[in-house]
Amino acid sequence: MTNYAYVFPGQGSQSVGMMTGWEDHQSAVIEVFSEASDNLGYDLWAVVSEGPEEQLNQTATTQPAMLCAGVASWRIAAANRDMPQAAMMAGHSLGEYTALVCAGSLSLSDAVRLVARRGQLMQSAVAAGSGSMAAIIGLADEDVVKACAQVESGVVEAVNFNAPGQVVIAGETAAVEAAMDQAKALGAKRALQLPVSVPSHCSLMTDAARQLAGELESVSISMPQVPIVHNQSASIADSTDEIRERLQLQLYQPVKWVASVEFMHRRGISTLIECGPGRVLSGLARRIEKSLRAFAVYDAASFDNTQQSMGEE
Repeated sequence: MTNYAYVFPGQGSQSVGMMTGWEDHQSAVIEVFSEASDNLGYDLWAVVSEGPEEQLNQTATTQPAMLCAGVASWRIAAANRDMPQAAMMAGHSLGEYTALVCAGSLSLSDAVRLVARRGQLMQSAVAAGSGSMAAIIGLADEDVVKACAQVESGVVEAVNFNAPGQVVIAGETAAVEAAMDQAKALGAKRALQLPVSVPSHCSLMTDAARQLAGELESVSISMPQVPIVHNQSASIADSTDEIRERLQLQLYQPVKWVASVEFMHRRGISTLIECGPGRVLSGLARRIEKSLRAFAVYDAASFDNTQQSMGEE
């Protein structure tokens, strides 16, 4: 028996023009973005479809944009009876909020306002230019942690465990650069600074997380209709209070994506379907667990290809 998990990407997969290739399903996409725009007070669809890129890449805009992209892709898939039902869901960082919406735990309106505020808090947590992130390629997790620990001053931490040999670090810019040098000295194949302005999931986000806790208390959260595997613990929450706590902790603690995918696999998941722009999570799947199948749904063509693959099983 094949068990399916739907997964949702986070920041970094956005681009101007994303979600414009849905053809007959385009009205369903625009409907989601219209609801978001009503809650944000500006035309989010115009920014996503037309730009400017600089605005889309501002964290407070990126987060609701990626949330809506994932929700729209999921709704289109879920409305098609040829697509399998979800046995579990998960989302990478911001994508966890998308999973909560799709699983009936958060309303779209509340989630849009929540992630826009989350983005504002993250952006204001550090001065412009003072924080950064970098991907360390080809180094064991423990050596990435060691490289960060060897930096003598400043904050730098391993924050995204995305796949074996692919770990992201974050912190103060000078400390991140020093850790990149340490990682290379320990044998990393590459150390690449990422084009982001916010050092997500590190201790520099602690104050932002405290403020986010108040925002989380102000919205209604129900237990998901589909079990959600949370980034912070790589497990399923038992209560709505625990969901709130994990969303708060997620902001300044590492994304355990490898452990989350391994958890789903141990619980019988054999196929991942990524809903939202790009193929980042589906691309990581087989690197984490070779037996996993993975598909991406982000436009009409990819949706058709995924449906065809489902029919061939």
